[in-house]
Amino acid sequence: MFFANGRRALACLAAAIFLAGCASDTMKTYIGQPVESVIIDYGPPTNILNLGWNERAYQWRKISTNVVSGTSSGEIRDTRRGMRYEEYTTPGYVEEQECFYTFYARMQQGRWYITNFRQPKLECE
Repeated sequence: MFFANGRRALACLAAAIFLAGCASDTMKTYIGQPVESVIIDYGPPTNILNLGWNERAYQWRKISTNVVSGTSSGEIRDTRRGMRYEEYTTPGYVEEQECFYTFYARMQQGRWYITNFRQPKLECE
């Protein structure tokens, strides 16, 4: 059972390393563009934070759910009463991932332009 979970964790880690940078690469493309370009692609931000004179942070929140199926395995064992099948099951579950994507913006000529972004958590890449 540990081996199966260890193998799953290793596969997830490999996928995370392979996909690392995906969200960040997309976010980089918005630098220098007006904040409206992000809003057009992803809808209105969840939060807008004033960081000081002429600076803001725009934040989008995304919740992803993933269903992880259970597993079932078994083996035939020889007992005093004859052959018997013993089954081992691991229940499935639903995992939820909350991610925040934050862009920093500065006012220029009456419009807010993206100047930078905050690196998302590794799980959100």
